[in-house]
Amino acid sequence: MANLLRGEVIKLYKNLLYLGREYPKGASYFKDRLKTAFMKNRDETDPEKIKQLIARGQFVIKELEALYYLRKYRAMKRRYYDSDE
Repeated sequence: MANLLRGEVIKLYKNLLYLGREYPKGASYFKDRLKTAFMKNRDETDPEKIKQLIARGQFVIKELEALYYLRKYRAMKRRYYDSDE
């Protein structure tokens, strides 16, 4: 059980690290905050608590994706529509 959750946590960390490259405040800012968040919970051993933390991480991934899609949408809108209208 612990090895399965360990793999999920590592996968979550890698996904967040990948998504953090495009963070508006910079990749280094995001990386520092991400490392701090994971190090804060590194001693957690309760499987249910770990699952809750993984679920929270998945929520953060969805929020980051929404942020990036919104930014892309705004850039496309600025390109194709005049601001005079």
